[in-house]
Amino acid sequence: MKAQCQCGQLTVEISGSSDAIVACHCTDCQCRTGSPFGVLAYYPESQLRISGTATCYDRAAASGARFRSYFCPRCGASVYAQTDKHPAKFGIAVGAMTDPDFPPPARSVWEQSKHRWVKIPGNIPHFP
Repeated sequence: MKAQCQCGQLTVEISGSSDAIVACHCTDCQCRTGSPFGVLAYYPESQLRISGTATCYDRAAASGARFRSYFCPRCGASVYAQTDKHPAKFGIAVGAMTDPDFPPPARSVWEQSKHRWVKIPGNIPHFP
C-alpha cells in the first residue's frame, strides 16, 4: 500500500495492516483536511517508509497532547500525522491512499463538532 501527496513528491510505503482507523470530527481536523472530518489509519513506525520532503505543523490538540501534521511543501496535501498520545505510531491520511476498498473507521471521535449530515456507518464506538 502507498500513500502520497497530490504531486507525488511525499510518499509513504506501508507494509502490514492498520491496528486503528479513526474518523475525527474535531474542528482542527476539519481545518487540517478542508473536509468535514479527517480519517487516519495508524501504523507502527516500523511498517512505514517515508520518502520526500515534509513540512510539519505542530499544535496542541484539544486532548492536550501535541499533534503534528506532515504535509507536502510543494502541493500542500496532508499525508501523515503523529501525536504524543501514541508516539510510536503514525497516522496515515486514508484519502492519500486513494483506495476505495480501504477498511472503514473502527471508531468516530469528537462527534460534538460533527456535521449533522455526516453518517459514519457500521456498529462502531462513537465518542462525543
